[in-house]
Amino acid sequence: MRTLVVVRSLKMGGMERVAVNLADAFAEGGHDSHLLSLRSVENPLSPEHSAVTQHLLPLNRWTRFTGLGLVFELFARLILNPLLQRSVYLGTGIMGGAVFWLWLKLFERKHGKVDRLVFRGVGTFEQLWSFRDNRARYVLENVMQAKGKINEQSLSTSSLKYRFWLLGRKLFGRCLLHKRALITVSSGVADSLREAMQVWHFQPTSLQVITNPCPLQSIRQRMLEHQPAIPEEPYLISVGRLVPAKDHALLLRAYARSGVMLSLVLVGDGQERQRLQHLADELGVAERVVFAGQQDNPYPWMHHARLFVLTSRFEGMGIVLFEALACGTPVLSVDCPGGIRDILKGELEDNIVERSEEALAEGLRQHVVGDKPPIRDAWLDDFLPERVAEAFLAS
Repeated sequence: MRTLVVVRSLKMGGMERVAVNLADAFAEGGHDSHLLSLRSVENPLSPEHSAVTQHLLPLNRWTRFTGLGLVFELFARLILNPLLQRSVYLGTGIMGGAVFWLWLKLFERKHGKVDRLVFRGVGTFEQLWSFRDNRARYVLENVMQAKGKINEQSLSTSSLKYRFWLLGRKLFGRCLLHKRALITVSSGVADSLREAMQVWHFQPTSLQVITNPCPLQSIRQRMLEHQPAIPEEPYLISVGRLVPAKDHALLLRAYARSGVMLSLVLVGDGQERQRLQHLADELGVAERVVFAGQQDNPYPWMHHARLFVLTSRFEGMGIVLFEALACGTPVLSVDCPGGIRDILKGELEDNIVERSEEALAEGLRQHVVGDKPPIRDAWLDDFLPERVAEAFLAS
């Protein structure tokens, strides 16, 4: 079969990495696999399987070039967006879908008819929401907040601000999700989507859960690459963007409270880095916390760690958990909405702790006792690339 995975960009990020893994999985299954990015970025992620054909469509540029697309975008930015937050897509996605439709026709004239289209991530949907096709599957990566932060802040649901927010969400649901074949990466994301369906009044043609693929063989090859900066002594590790949603502040506070003397390595970068460095200093653990920055290959760091720790406020899937397990490293996670329980199930449920500083500190103390325990490959069976690829083709 011929497959086309479409993603907003191939920057260094979890969702983008999963898009690459899925394209690789299709190719490894013997399919004619293609990967399309809608934005050019520096140092893009690349498929490791040579059979994947990469394409670039600078969609925003071509949409504006049509003239009409620029008019729609300006109208959305200047008129709609001040009233309905984050509604620019209403303008950009109209001609974006038309441009993509034309690109697809030219693509199929050259390569042949596509059997399965896979659009990954809401940011991708927004750019071409006017495009519709029965071969398309739309993958939702993150938990949906059906009632939103506005309602969570206890503002009256009858307030004008909330009504405008709800109108925006209903438009979002109708344009991006209504009467489409939706796939979520975890049961937690699916549950949040069902709640949103009731509040935002949209109905997909189908809704399935298909997990993200874990490229076990590739990870285990890359984890053996030499990284001279890796600490020689055992250490704890967390890998992810340094942003509020990952809540590394909770990790630092629990680490300081735990009394664990192993170093803590934070792999990743982001807007929270300076604040976290100050917090580590205030907690008196700065000398034991290593800010390793963004790493093109985080797997050697995971492989040599004594324990991987996740403290996110929510995780659509939590792919870093099965990546750490694939690297032979045990994991510890706070309980959070999303997909971590799709990974940490059965005997791995003991690796989940309550989301609190005290519970996490106790979990850290318990999980660094003794030697590094063995990891069972059976824990990763549900995420094998060949299973995930076939599930997409059968959907």
